[in-house]
Amino acid sequence: MLHKVHSLLVEKTPDVLSKPLQMVPFSLKQKIIEQLLQAQFERSLADGDLDFLDNRWLKIEVRDLQLVWFISNVNNKLIVSRSEIADVCFSGNTNDLVLIATRRQDPDTLFFQRKLIVEGDTELGLCVKNLMDSIDLESMPKFVRLGLENLANFIEAGKKSH
Repeated sequence: MLHKVHSLLVEKTPDVLSKPLQMVPFSLKQKIIEQLLQAQFERSLADGDLDFLDNRWLKIEVRDLQLVWFISNVNNKLIVSRSEIADVCFSGNTNDLVLIATRRQDPDTLFFQRKLIVEGDTELGLCVKNLMDSIDLESMPKFVRLGLENLANFIEAGKKSH
């Protein structure tokens, strides 16, 4: 019985969270995302590893949460926007994106299963994928890393009990 509840929580929680998240002003989401990106990629920006995003827009879409934002590197700073013309778009559902972020799922596998959709500039998409693959989980802010790891554990356990 608890396994079934766990599985339902994993499956339905993003749908439940999508409505309250729509009520959060974009400016607040933007500020949080930009601060997390700056903290995570400070060294990569300094080393020029994100120059491929100079004045180009990466669209991130979390489909089941109905969240969309655009990221670019402008003057060596990652900025987030509500609406731009995307050069490349990565979209997926919350659970899959969390598993990718924590290296529990391979993005290529999810791409071929059509759970991760990549559209637009293929070369830019590969640069983004290579950047994702190069992220050292230990370099993430501790509260983000631990939160993602705990969430990934919860998701994996819920999927197994399904």
